[in-house]
Amino acid sequence: MATLELYTKGAGVWIPDPDAVWVSAQLLQDYSPGENHLLLQLSNGKVRHLHYPLDSPSDLPPLGNPDILEGENDLTALSFLHEPAVLHNLRVRFLDYSSIYTYCGIVLVAINPYDQLPIYGEEVIDAYSGQDMADMEPHIFSVAEEAYRTMTRSEKNQSIIISGESGSGKTVSAKFTMRYFAVVGGAAQQTSVEERVLSSNPIMESIGNAKTIRNDNSSRFGKYIEIGFGRKGDIIGANMRTYLLEKSRVVFQASAERNYHIFYQLCASRELPEMRSLKLGKTPSQNFRYTNQGGEMQIPGTDDLSDLERTRSAFTILGVQPDQQMELFRILSAILHLGNAFVFSQADDHSLAVFSKLLGVEGPQMAHWLCHRRLAVGGEMLAKPMSGRQAVEARDALAKHIYGQLFTWTVQRLNSALRAQRGHVKSFIGVLDIYGFETFDQNSFEQFCINYANEKLQQQFNRHVFHLEQEEYVREELAWSRIEFSDNQQCINLIEGQLGLFDLLDEECRMPKGSDESWVQKLYDQHLTSKPHPHFQKPRMSNSAFIVLHFADVVKYECDGFLDKNRDTVFEELVNILKASQLVAELFQQQENAPSLANGGVRPGKRATREHKLTVGFQFRQSLQMLMDTLNSTTPHYVRCIKPNDFKEPFVFDPKRTVQQLRACGVLETIRISAAGYPSRWTYEEFFSRYRILLRGLRSPEQVQSLCKQNLPQLIPDPDQYCFGKTKVFFRAGQVALLERLRAERLHVAALIIQSRVRGWLARIRYARILWAMVTIQRYCRGALARRLALTLRYTKAALVIQKTYRMVVVRQLFLVIRQATITIQAFTRGTLARQRHRLLVAERAAVLLQARVRGWLAREAYRRVRAAVVLMQCCVRRRAAKRELMKLKTEARSVERYRELNKGMEVKLMQLQLRADQQELHALQRERDSLFQERDELSDRFLKQEKKQEEWQHQAVSEASAALRAELDEERRKYQGLLREFARLEQRYDNLRDMSLLTERAKGHRRTDSTQSLSFEPPSPTLLSPQSLGPLSPSPFQPSLPSPEEVRRISVTSFSSERRLSVWSIDSPMVRGRPCNVSPHLFFPVIIVCELRNTVSLRRLLTQGEIQLRSQFAPESADVKMWSRRDGQTGLPLICPLVRSIFFYISVVLNQHCCSRAVTCCFFLCSVPPSPLTAETSSCPTQQKPATVTGLLECRKRDETKLIKNLITDIRVDSAVSLPPGLPASVIFLCVRQADCSGDQTRARSLCSAAVTAMKAALKVTSGFEPARSLWLKNVYLLHDLLTQYHSTEDDTDTIAAFLSAAPVVSRLSIPLYSVPALLEAETIPGLCGSAVKLGTSRKRAGSDPRTVGGDAPTMASVLRELGALHTALSHQALPPTLIEQAFHQLTYLISASALNSLLLRKDMCSWSRGMQIRYNVSILEEWLRSRSLQAGGAVATLEPLIQAVQLLQAGKKTEADARALVQTCTALSSQQIVKILTLYTPHSDLDERVTLNFIRSVQGLLKQRSDGHPPQILMDVRRVFPVTFPYLPPTVVHAEQLVIPDSLKISFLRKA
Repeated sequence: MATLELYTKGAGVWIPDPDAVWVSAQLLQDYSPGENHLLLQLSNGKVRHLHYPLDSPSDLPPLGNPDILEGENDLTALSFLHEPAVLHNLRVRFLDYSSIYTYCGIVLVAINPYDQLPIYGEEVIDAYSGQDMADMEPHIFSVAEEAYRTMTRSEKNQSIIISGESGSGKTVSAKFTMRYFAVVGGAAQQTSVEERVLSSNPIMESIGNAKTIRNDNSSRFGKYIEIGFGRKGDIIGANMRTYLLEKSRVVFQASAERNYHIFYQLCASRELPEMRSLKLGKTPSQNFRYTNQGGEMQIPGTDDLSDLERTRSAFTILGVQPDQQMELFRILSAILHLGNAFVFSQADDHSLAVFSKLLGVEGPQMAHWLCHRRLAVGGEMLAKPMSGRQAVEARDALAKHIYGQLFTWTVQRLNSALRAQRGHVKSFIGVLDIYGFETFDQNSFEQFCINYANEKLQQQFNRHVFHLEQEEYVREELAWSRIEFSDNQQCINLIEGQLGLFDLLDEECRMPKGSDESWVQKLYDQHLTSKPHPHFQKPRMSNSAFIVLHFADVVKYECDGFLDKNRDTVFEELVNILKASQLVAELFQQQENAPSLANGGVRPGKRATREHKLTVGFQFRQSLQMLMDTLNSTTPHYVRCIKPNDFKEPFVFDPKRTVQQLRACGVLETIRISAAGYPSRWTYEEFFSRYRILLRGLRSPEQVQSLCKQNLPQLIPDPDQYCFGKTKVFFRAGQVALLERLRAERLHVAALIIQSRVRGWLARIRYARILWAMVTIQRYCRGALARRLALTLRYTKAALVIQKTYRMVVVRQLFLVIRQATITIQAFTRGTLARQRHRLLVAERAAVLLQARVRGWLAREAYRRVRAAVVLMQCCVRRRAAKRELMKLKTEARSVERYRELNKGMEVKLMQLQLRADQQELHALQRERDSLFQERDELSDRFLKQEKKQEEWQHQAVSEASAALRAELDEERRKYQGLLREFARLEQRYDNLRDMSLLTERAKGHRRTDSTQSLSFEPPSPTLLSPQSLGPLSPSPFQPSLPSPEEVRRISVTSFSSERRLSVWSIDSPMVRGRPCNVSPHLFFPVIIVCELRNTVSLRRLLTQGEIQLRSQFAPESADVKMWSRRDGQTGLPLICPLVRSIFFYISVVLNQHCCSRAVTCCFFLCSVPPSPLTAETSSCPTQQKPATVTGLLECRKRDETKLIKNLITDIRVDSAVSLPPGLPASVIFLCVRQADCSGDQTRARSLCSAAVTAMKAALKVTSGFEPARSLWLKNVYLLHDLLTQYHSTEDDTDTIAAFLSAAPVVSRLSIPLYSVPALLEAETIPGLCGSAVKLGTSRKRAGSDPRTVGGDAPTMASVLRELGALHTALSHQALPPTLIEQAFHQLTYLISASALNSLLLRKDMCSWSRGMQIRYNVSILEEWLRSRSLQAGGAVATLEPLIQAVQLLQAGKKTEADARALVQTCTALSSQQIVKILTLYTPHSDLDERVTLNFIRSVQGLLKQRSDGHPPQILMDVRRVFPVTFPYLPPTVVHAEQLVIPDSLKISFLRKA
């Protein structure tokens, strides 16, 4: 009972209420001993006075806890530990803060929200992994982490006991627990046992879960899964044990309930081809008796067909073949058909025939023995017909037995698949998912066994809690007395003791004519008449029931059916028929070899053997005892699941149902045990920090313990209310509240003194100000009178001056008007006279001009007529003379023949003369040929000179065009530079989308992502880009478009695939038409500017499409090329400019060098020159041939490869490796690989590359955490990549390097350090800021967790900066490029910020104003360090923005609507869920601060809904996010073996120089 002094005016109390169980009230006057009532005012909205009656001080209502403890995450940290405080705290956390988890000492209370919450993702698992249980918000992952850490540290087996009512979320909690173990204890193998452990859940849910009135997915059996771990903490196996399957559900379901899910899943899949042989019909769920009794065929929100597919895929993962799955489904379908069998006669029955066919048994035999039983009479066996009811019971017993054996076989099959395949199980963590305490209107044998199991578990729980309390007292060396707690051993003895309920039940089952009524009568005689038992009662109005007083409630059991369910009888003849079936024989053979203890054995009829006579109750007791032995040998962790309401409404809290479950699950018992001792525990430092104002004496932090021991007796006179330990001071319940009241009184007195002093000071200040104001007013009044007199004198003088000036102005204005009018008249008159003279002159000049033009035209016309006549006359004369000459020539031609006839003798003479003339002409032709040859040589020289000039001019044009383009590009960059700076913050928002687009790229590129990373690339096909592959080109324009920089930015940010990004650079897009004015018609320069191409494959595809389009466009104009060729005697020779081939070859080299991660500017010049005598030799570009021999290499023989890798990488000492010249291992490996490639042995080169990559990976893992070694291997990876890239750019065969380039991204990712820095949150760089604001009760250590080491080194920002400095020094020492160092720190600061923000979102003690200021100061120190190293350019500082905004949110005002709008506008880097989470977790650490009201949080939520941000709907940041790493390509210097200085310590002298 609390101290009576605390019942003062204004104190809060709790009074009982029939609806809300407990309601809060406030005392309106102090309580004095002896009063018979309390004057209260209710605080539930009904403002009224209430007189609470009191008979004695023990009837005082429970006191309420201080407001500062409202919403505490550990119930045992409350000042007053009682039922209303626990209920109120759970309600506040569940409804106001949406927190479903709460600690209660060693118990985690989990309230089912009936809603999907985003608190179970992988980022949440990462946040809880490795964290202390007391530092984080309550979560199921926190309990799993505590069990995992305890197992790995103490090497002791652990158990997680999950219990609760049906529908409270036990199965979901167990699944999340196993998922956590699968993630943190995962192995590297792809086909690992973790996946199989998780795959067992859908199988067990389908065959062991069913819909009940309280739960749509209720587990109708208990299971205990032991997850085995190896020496390294990885999962290597698992084993499952089941308890008490509810087989009666197979044949009977209550109203609004269903049978097991697997039956409905089979019925939903009846249309599948493989399921048609099961003959399930069109509407099987309604047609089968075993599935239609409850009337519920479908569960809202579930799909039975998809659930079956998930079950089948789980079977496949666990190694169950499809044919075995179909056999399983045939047995289940046979059970359904058996339920429809008509067993009242032996007539032919269709359902029984289908059942016999599916199982492969004899139908007539099955029909006969379903209606008959065998009796032994006088040594003879007789068949006795059974009644209809007996036949139905035999049929249902057979169905239950088949399903039970099938369930057992499935569990055994799962255990064989989950058994450890590798290594030995060093320790295990068991997860117990077992039914909670049950009480219904009709309670039978199943509820009796379930409640008995809960009695055993509650006893184990009570003793464990008591043991932990005593351990704490022993550890602190307290003088303690034994704590008394209620032990339920008497109730357990009633059930399992000698002549207990189970013993009498088994005895009655062995009786030939035993019945339920006789058994109940024996119970009455034994436990009421003979030896009355305090936990056993008889109902007043019934002789067939009994009452047991359990620890949680009083339960009435109906005895009807107890004996049949305990016997679980199935006749031997029916079992023998099933044993003859090839399909189900295996189920019953396994039963004979090893009878199941979990689900009952086969009990035939009269001819049963002894091993078959084990009753269900006896088997359940044995299995439960084995479970208790297992739990007692492990360290237990408890999870109590609570069902907040019976209507499955999300976030609806029913206090009556919650209190009932709290009493049943042992949470209140934990509170009672804790309250019986010393529930409030403070370390001396925390006590001194909180209550230093109550302590007298020298307040030195070094003498805290002695100071507390000296002053505490004066504060609390009763020494029994507190106790001093080694490191803590312990208080009984209510004493902390008393200290809080004394502290508040002391603060109140101090506040009054401060107020009096301040009010006196303010009064004196006010008097001084009034006196000064009076003097000032007098001074100003006198001055005002003097100024008024002076102003009157000024007005008089000013009037005279104004009159004089006005008169002068009037006269002067009149004079100016007259003068202006005179000047205007004169100007107009003179202008008129001048214009008249000008018109006369113009008229005279026009007349003269017309006369001259007319006379000239007449003269020219006369001259043209005379010349035409003369020309005509000349033509006539010349025509006449030509005709005469023609007639004369015709006449001479006709006279030639006559001359020939007359001069025939002259022919011989003419031939002789012709011969002499030919000889003379031959000499002349020879001389002419010599001159022509000489002229040809001269022309050839001139042509070569002209061609050289043409090439020089072309190169000059190319350089000028490139310079112009570069200047234009620079101008565009400068123009958009301002816009880029403005959009920097917008780009930060779209980082996630950019990374998503990089993750989904399928192409291999130099740019890496965190999951699909590859440095490998395919060399460009020689048929596409090599110089030999280029066909004839004509001056036709190439048509790519030039997108704007904003379009490029939009595509690069929002694109999700390489195809969408490529669409901007589509070949079909229009280009800028027109040709430059300074280029000849035969020369045209189409230019492509390729900016920020992130994918090499995209560029290759672009070039390939461009070449295809060029070939198609240039083909029609090849005739012009041929025409030019024929002019020079080069028929059919294609005319291609050498510059085109050289530029295309340069592009292929660019592709091979893999430089597309940078901004690339490529210019393609497609040239067509005027006709010139080009030959085939001058118009083609020779290809680079692979050299036959290369010197300066290192040769490594095949047998020495392993030795080389071992000495150079694997076994090299870290200190000696760091002292080596930067990149020496990479240079040696490169020379060996190149020598193997040049010698033609590509297989050996490839194997050497693969071995080097594997060794570097192993070296990175081994040296993880040592910055110089990590930097060393990062340098070697980077250098080897550049060397191979440089070598690859000059070689045709690239298959040799593909192995290294495909694995290099993994090495680059491993070379970036991944660790979080808790110093950002916990380091107190500003001394005393957070130490004086210790919250009441928050730092109490949770009972049951590992004690922390006292005096350990706390993380500081100095240690963090030392780590970062060592990393930066190591990276700089290896001469890595600054851009690569910036990328490494960009990734590192993101991980630091993400892990710190996630920890902040999961730790309530960090969400306060003082802690926010401390964290902001620590972040500023980190920012200053990054800027001092010039690392802000790589985005390292920008990644800290979410954390900065989070701490600004903690420091900002949180009261008014303006504060809400300011918060929403400021916190742009935080998601809506993160903002609401921080506001919800905000906890004042002092009396001067206030909590954030729910109205303010709702106001912020309304404003956040209007904000359209691109943040994903998740609370925690993804700490597994890895930014793409771009390796800048810097061509290294040529490496020769002679230049390398290889120390003898490497022991690689076996390498030979080649």
